Amino acid sequence: MRVAIIGGGIGGLALALSLHRHGIACDVYETVPEVREIGVGITLLPHAMREIAALGLQAQVEPLGIENLESVFFNRWGQFIYREPRGRHAGYELPEIGLHRGKLHRVLYQAVLDRLGPQAVHLDHRCIGVDQDEQGVTLRLQTSGGAALPSAQADVAVACDGVNSAVRRQFYPDEQLAFAGINTWRGVTLHPPILTGRSYLRIGSIGTGKMVIYPIVDNVDGQGRQLVNWVAEIQRTGAPKNDWNRAGSPEDFVDLFADWRYDWLDVPALIRGAAQIFEYPMVDRDPVPRWTFGRVTLLGDAAHPMYPRGSNGSAQALIDARVLAGELAAGDGVAALARYEAQRLGPTSRIVETNRSVPPDFINIRADELSGGRPFPGTIDDLISQDELRRISDEYKRIAGFSLDPGPRG
Repeated sequence: MRVAIIGGGIGGLALALSLHRHGIACDVYETVPEVREIGVGITLLPHAMREIAALGLQAQVEPLGIENLESVFFNRWGQFIYREPRGRHAGYELPEIGLHRGKLHRVLYQAVLDRLGPQAVHLDHRCIGVDQDEQGVTLRLQTSGGAALPSAQADVAVACDGVNSAVRRQFYPDEQLAFAGINTWRGVTLHPPILTGRSYLRIGSIGTGKMVIYPIVDNVDGQGRQLVNWVAEIQRTGAPKNDWNRAGSPEDFVDLFADWRYDWLDVPALIRGAAQIFEYPMVDRDPVPRWTFGRVTLLGDAAHPMYPRGSNGSAQALIDARVLAGELAAGDGVAALARYEAQRLGPTSRIVETNRSVPPDFINIRADELSGGRPFPGTIDDLISQDELRRISDEYKRIAGFSLDPGPRG
């Protein structure tokens, strides 16, 4: 059996490594002409680290980031709402790590080159569509600049080509991105440690402005400052989508956070301190009834693009890769794709829907509802108990597949 992997992102590279563990040959076709460390921060939850460890890469990945100690929630006035330990500090065997997405991608990419050989990775190869018959599947390819390339053949093909997957579009030509008026801006700022220096912060709520903030590199300048990743979000009715291809500017959104200055953090200064800002719309796609079409299936964001809430997109792609490789190793490639879909489509569809409606920051939304959107007198305990807030957090972990409670895993 030979597998064609369309897309060399986190999911595609993890699939290549998983297939190699099972002795299955594969080729990775990636659009970019050169792999570079681009992007901003990513959080690897314990179930994502479980998959990284199974690939034999925990020792390489863990030192590249910062192990989270806690997750802390505040309203936009800086009032404390909820705190919980994370990763090993919460009793998991594996840590929760914040790191630069480009560094994680580099580790996976280098591992593929080392284990499979550079001949298995085809850069500057964009797949624009697939054809199949009883003998196999054919990839139609071109360069990133649009020049035609020879086609490639395989027994099965796996589309790991992201939220704008060309392969998914072939099977769902009328599908549109789902945009609910939420725009985001992301940046990384050199900054002294915030709170513990190991704290993952969620401040505010989506209707009035929200910040997610966490460190990704420690002591980068020899003076104790960290690289701090941040995401600003706002939902506005009728708002046009931010442009992936345009650099963001603080002037586009910093006024939302003009008075977010606390004893422990100056949010406008954090935003203005970023060397570069990226703007993105927060989009996903409605769950679809099937991913697998004969010899072709979808994986990761091509299969289940979800809101980047709860740090769960990368984890689900890594789980997809492990499950699919295991099924292909069990034999009968076409049937293996169907078995993979049967295991993964239902759980990931529930996560897509939960990330829309009851993500982890629903804790902040609930606090705003109970306080009438105003600062609350006294403490949050006068409005809602910590046990009830913990229940909201634990329910998300259960749906996302990383609850400490016993039960089936993804």
